Amino acid sequence: SLDAQRLLVLLALGGAMVRRPLLAGTLWPEKGDDRAVANLRSSLWRVGQASPDLISSTDGCLALGPSVHVDTTEMLAKAQRLQDRRNECIDADLDVSSFQEDLLPGWCDDWILFERERIRQVRLHALEALCERLVAEGRYAEAIDAALAAVAAEPLRESAHLALIRAYEAEGNLGEALRAYENLRGLLWRELAVEPSSRIEAFVRSIRATPLNS
Repeated sequence: SLDAQRLLVLLALGGAMVRRPLLAGTLWPEKGDDRAVANLRSSLWRVGQASPDLISSTDGCLALGPSVHVDTTEMLAKAQRLQDRRNECIDADLDVSSFQEDLLPGWCDDWILFERERIRQVRLHALEALCERLVAEGRYAEAIDAALAAVAAEPLRESAHLALIRAYEAEGNLGEALRAYENLRGLLWRELAVEPSSRIEAFVRSIRATPLNS
């Protein structure tokens, strides 16, 4: 049932043991306490019928079973490794597809909307960090893919556009870098009536000052 799915998602995003009253109140805020708790019991029964090992219970708290794999948890761990420059990343961390999907598009619960935005911000930072790491390894096509994914996810995000401009510049495609800058400049003016930040302007000036035979 949908309620059972919502319960599993909330536990997956919680990442730890969650008290039953908190779960019930979050999932059914419009219901009274007794009705919400009854709905929780019903959902737990449905999940248990489908798979007894999906949820574990201890001292009035619930969590996903230890054998349950959560792709969002894995994505968040990858994002953390990417953004900490002290970490060495494995090849699986450098896969742009890990950071391209929104959390549960179409779900409209308040707690889902909050988590979707939180995770979207993590994804954007991860894509920018991924672009930087790929540029450092000389994997320019993949770096550009990562930057383009960040721009697509948030077209007005200047740091994503700067990552794209830097990737083009590192690849030696100065014309593409300047074209990306002009696209950003036009977009910011049309949407917000502002110019790009001084950081982007300074980088673009350095590109324009690059000798043609360098």
